[in-house]
Amino acid sequence: MDRHVPKESPFETIISFHKLIESFEEIALSDVDYRSNYAKAILKEIEAFPEFRTGIRDLNSIRNNEALIKNIAADLFPTALTHNEIKAITIPFQNISFNYTERFKKILRNAGDEFYMEIRDFDDHQFYVNNCCLILAYHYNQNVDFSKPFFYDIPDEEGVERHYRIMYNADFMEIIPTEKSVELSQDDIDQLIDNYNDIDLWKSKFPPGSWILKGFGIVSLFDATTESAISTLKSNLLKPDNTRVTSTDIVENIFRSIFKIPSLKVGFIIYNPEEEKFIRPMKFDNHMESYLLKSDQEMDCKNAFFGCSFENLLDNKEPFVISNVKKFIEESSNKKLGEHLLKQGIQSCVFAPVIKDDHLLGIVELVSENPRDLNSVNAIKLDLVLPYLTDTIDRYNTDMQHQIEAIIQREYTTIHPSVYWKFRKESQNYFQNISHTKDYIFKEIVFKNVFPLYGQIDIKGSSEHRNETVKIDLKNQLTALLEIFDNQDPNSNLVLLEQRKFELESLRSELDFPLKADMEQHIQRYIEEEIHPILKNTKSNAKNEKLEELYFESLDEKTGMFYQERKKFDNAMSIINKKLASVLDKKQVEAQQIYPHYYERFKTDGVEHNLYIGASISPTKPFDIMYLHNLRLWQLQTLCEMELEHHQLKESLPYELDVTSLILVFSSPLSIRFRMDEKRFDVDGTYNARYEVVKKRIDKSHIKGTNERITEKEKITIVYSQNSEEAEYLKYIKYLQHKKILEPSIEQFEVEDLQGVSGLKAIRVKVINNTNASKMKKITYQDLLDELN
Repeated sequence: MDRHVPKESPFETIISFHKLIESFEEIALSDVDYRSNYAKAILKEIEAFPEFRTGIRDLNSIRNNEALIKNIAADLFPTALTHNEIKAITIPFQNISFNYTERFKKILRNAGDEFYMEIRDFDDHQFYVNNCCLILAYHYNQNVDFSKPFFYDIPDEEGVERHYRIMYNADFMEIIPTEKSVELSQDDIDQLIDNYNDIDLWKSKFPPGSWILKGFGIVSLFDATTESAISTLKSNLLKPDNTRVTSTDIVENIFRSIFKIPSLKVGFIIYNPEEEKFIRPMKFDNHMESYLLKSDQEMDCKNAFFGCSFENLLDNKEPFVISNVKKFIEESSNKKLGEHLLKQGIQSCVFAPVIKDDHLLGIVELVSENPRDLNSVNAIKLDLVLPYLTDTIDRYNTDMQHQIEAIIQREYTTIHPSVYWKFRKESQNYFQNISHTKDYIFKEIVFKNVFPLYGQIDIKGSSEHRNETVKIDLKNQLTALLEIFDNQDPNSNLVLLEQRKFELESLRSELDFPLKADMEQHIQRYIEEEIHPILKNTKSNAKNEKLEELYFESLDEKTGMFYQERKKFDNAMSIINKKLASVLDKKQVEAQQIYPHYYERFKTDGVEHNLYIGASISPTKPFDIMYLHNLRLWQLQTLCEMELEHHQLKESLPYELDVTSLILVFSSPLSIRFRMDEKRFDVDGTYNARYEVVKKRIDKSHIKGTNERITEKEKITIVYSQNSEEAEYLKYIKYLQHKKILEPSIEQFEVEDLQGVSGLKAIRVKVINNTNASKMKKITYQDLLDELN
């Protein structure tokens, strides 16, 4: 007999066979002799146990009289059906059960001694309220539908969890109020029905132990393993991504229940139609195995590994079944696939396509360590679960596409969050109108009356530095080749070698002069086509072989040329750009708190940025010119921080590079328009084009009447055209001088006339380099490379 510590209940439970005894008394009075005699015999046995009628409170009485109880309940538990039916005497919702059929006993034996039978997902709250609902239904005649499917989850002898649906028969029970029971009005009942979760209310209306539940019930189970497993899988897959549980253990347990195979394992791969590849679904389930792609992240579906075995799966979208892997290896031409499976201990398997609208989404992999566990017959069971997997995988693919689009927007386009709302609004307009017309014309995204801010930190003399490193690498490569030629065997009669030496020396001499536009490509082509073939086809002495080996080891894999000095320069450029961009991006997060504005940044030979601020960009927040002034001060401070960041980097850089900083002030509001062809914002209108002209040419311009550039290393140059702008920035500079960020001296001068633009002026001021702070923050070149990579 199964018995659990009783939960708190509105019932005092008394097991009684009084209704069954009353039926025997009626039968004993009947005219059918054999029925009457049988009933009289049962009643005679029961006379010695009056508690069978009045009520059993001591459960030992049940244990000691199992044979008598079996006889009493014989009509309800036919002997002929004991090996088929799963039945027992019980008290509904309570874990009190006895008088099991033989099939029920076998199920419990196979579950093991440690197993305890409990109703699935049935907590103390449900237990109490369900018992109260019994009283409402049977005593108050209320039509309260409190029933729901109840299940026992019981493992079989192989450990596979089976799911049994529970059915109760309460015909032999009665519910009796005690002195502690509370008489309920209809209003009380209505209040209870409207407050299922208020357990205190239920207990106040049905105090614990205030009713008597007298009699017994009959529990009947039927095996609903497949239906329950499918339902569990379906409800789990339909949950939102943030609550869905798709761990391998849960999925495999569900499939094991359906297929009744304890060693069953489940895998999955996604099909990528654009590249015709199978890939591992990383986000669908981080722990989901793939037995086809055991060590690979992806594989071409036409790979010889799959061979013709998968033609039926890919072309006809039908499952591919191997019931015996060893036999498959012997008989199939695709031994490679069979050996791959056998190495993983797989003896039988099913690979089933997941199809949506006649398109292949992926492949479900079912594998077992035993031959014939999986075969073409039980593979049909996949038809029960594939529809739910199909919807989930289709949703996964759709979500993945949305995330990819989001990444593309974040990383490769310029739709900044501050203006995203307008793009979204236009997209909504499209969807609202799409049912009315297919020729919807998208409106241009324009923001009017916005104030621009432009700033840059540029690598000083980057073109000259780049050319110089190119010349050094080319000279070193030509010198290395000449050394090889000089050490050639003197007995060699190759006249061609002397000519090539002459040509190499001539090329090296040309590098003493400014680098011509096509010189690098010319030398590279000459070395690849004329020199390398000679080295590879000419026998050399031991010394030369060593020189040639060192030479070829020095070549860059991508270019086939020397890349030592250029690599130092390129690394230094990348490190500076990345560091300065990270400072700007971090500070930009703070700047958005001043007032939401459009922001874009570019890495060229340095870092430049555009800001646009105005009411049209953030129409829900009132705009004031004060926000523009705040942003201008923020920009100046940020450039100072970027200058300091570079100063701290300089000593650690593999190639010393200086930077210059510039701010362009433009006080007239303008309009920006999203260029659909270029997928970026640009200023709109002929008048506003003047701003763009100045932006592109200002950093290379000179102080009026001199050959001196307006920008200078470790200094910030502020270009403006109006006296009010000059006064504004002088205030900012004075404030930053007070904060010990800028040096006391200020330079002011006129800027040379640009094409179509004149009257520009500039202020130039030096940033204070805190050398002590620089030394404290010691950074190694390796630290920079680690961060860069």
